[in-house]
Amino acid sequence: MRFVQESRSGNAAEKLLSLITTTCTVTRQYRPKAEIPLEDIVIGDIIHLSAGDMIPADARILEAKNLFISQASLTGESEPVEKFAKTYQEKNLSITDYNNILFMGSNVISGSATAVVIGVGNNTLFGSIASSVSTTPVETNFTKGVNSVSWVLIRFMLFMVPIVFFVNGITKNDWVEAFLFAISIAVGLTPEMLPMIVTTCLAKGAVSMSKKKTIVKNLNSIQNFGAMDILCTDKTGTLTMNKVVLEYHLDVRGNEDSRVLRHAYLNSYFQTGYKNLMDIAIINKTEEIEQDNPNLINLSSAYTKVDEIPFDFSRRRLSIVVKDKNQKFQMITKGAVEEMLSICSHVEYQGKIKPLDEFIKKEILKTVDKLNDKGMRVIAVAQKNNPSPIDKFSIADECDMLLIGYLAFLDPPKESTVKALKALKEYGVKVKVLTGDNDKVARSICKQVGLKVNNLLLGSDIEQLPKQDLAIAVKKLMFSLNYHQNKKQKL
Repeated sequence: MRFVQESRSGNAAEKLLSLITTTCTVTRQYRPKAEIPLEDIVIGDIIHLSAGDMIPADARILEAKNLFISQASLTGESEPVEKFAKTYQEKNLSITDYNNILFMGSNVISGSATAVVIGVGNNTLFGSIASSVSTTPVETNFTKGVNSVSWVLIRFMLFMVPIVFFVNGITKNDWVEAFLFAISIAVGLTPEMLPMIVTTCLAKGAVSMSKKKTIVKNLNSIQNFGAMDILCTDKTGTLTMNKVVLEYHLDVRGNEDSRVLRHAYLNSYFQTGYKNLMDIAIINKTEEIEQDNPNLINLSSAYTKVDEIPFDFSRRRLSIVVKDKNQKFQMITKGAVEEMLSICSHVEYQGKIKPLDEFIKKEILKTVDKLNDKGMRVIAVAQKNNPSPIDKFSIADECDMLLIGYLAFLDPPKESTVKALKALKEYGVKVKVLTGDNDKVARSICKQVGLKVNNLLLGSDIEQLPKQDLAIAVKKLMFSLNYHQNKKQKL
C-alpha cells in the first residue's frame, strides 16, 4: 500500500514537470546562435536574454539594456531588480546584492542582456539551495516512535525467548519442542498487523489530503502534519488573496475623489500593454461603483485613444493620450509617486491649481507614508491638456504635468485566514511569517489577521547575528521576514 500510494504521488508530480519544456538562446565558439534545452547549458556559453526568459544558470552580465530581473524565487522580493554590466569592488556584499550577476531560477521582466555562464547545476546559488534541502532528512517523531516500539519488542524477545527455551527444556527434557515453543513465543510477541495498521492510517490521511488538492509524496509526512508545533508560512497568496484591490482613490489632501478614479480608468483601460494586477483592480473598481457615480458611466465610449507611451522600469510610469467628443486632447499618466513628482510642476490643492512647492511635496509624501504604514502600495495620477501636436507625442511631453491625486492598493487577507490561525492556536501551533515584502506591509497584514507582532527580524539583522544569538532570536520571533535564501542556508 505504501509503495502504490507513493508511486502514484511521484508519477503525478513527474507528469506535471513533463508539461514544461524550456529553451535558451546560446552562442558557442564557431557555432551560430541557437536555441538549446536548459539542461544542455555549460560554463562558458554566451546566453542572450530578453523579456520573459528564464535564467538557465548563474551568469556574469556582459551587456545589458534596461534589464530588470525578478528574483522572488530566491530572495522573496516581489519588486524587480535592475541589473548592470559593471564591476564591484566591495567584498562584503551578500551574493544577491551583486547586480552584475544573474541567478538561475530568476526570470527577465523587461529589457535585454548578454551574459556568460559561470555556474551550472549544483554549482549555482539555486543548486546549492536544492542540495541543502535534499540531504538526509532529520529523523521525525514518527520514525523515532516506530523505532522505539520495535526496540521494546526486540528486548522482550531477547529476554523472554531464552527463559522460555531453558525452562521448557529443563522441565520437559524435550529441547526440540522447547525450541519450537520459544520460536512461537517470539512470533507471538511480533505485532504482525502493526505495519499494516500504520500504513493504512497514513494512506487514509494521504487520500484525505488529495481531496484538498495536496499531493503527499512521503506517507510519513502525514504524521508530521499532526505533530506540528511551529508553522512557518509565506504571506502573499497564503495569508493574503494575492489579488490587488483598489482601496482608495484620493486627491492630494487625502480625500476621496472620483475624478482621480476616472483618469486612472482611462489610463488602464486604453493601454495596450500587459495589464497588471493594479490595472485590473482600477477597472474592476470603476465598473463596481459606476452606477452610483454619473461621472464614471460609459467612459470607454466617451473617449478615444490617440497615442500611448508604454511603461518601462526606468521611467516607472505609463502615459495615455485620449480625446473626448469635443476634440479636447489630454495626456493621463500614472506611476510611482517619486517619479510622478519629478515630472509635475503644479498640483490640484484645496480646489485650486497651485505650483508644486516643497511644502506641498512634503505633505504629499507624508500622506503616502501613512498609506504605506497601513500596508498599501501607492501610485500617483497626473494629467496634461493638449500636450503636443497630433501624432508627435513622446516621453518629452511627460513634463510640467498637473498632479491630481493617488491610488492606494492592498492585497487583502483571505476570508479563511483568521479562522485558520484561530484553529492553529487552539491546537497549540505557533505561527511565524516569512515574507519578502517590506516590514510595514507585513506588520499591517499581521495586524489585520490577528497576529501580534512582538518581534521582527530583517535579513540584514540575520546577517550580523552570531549563530547562538540567532537561535535565541528566532525562538522569540512572532514572525520574521526578508530572508534571502543564502541567509536561510546559514540558519
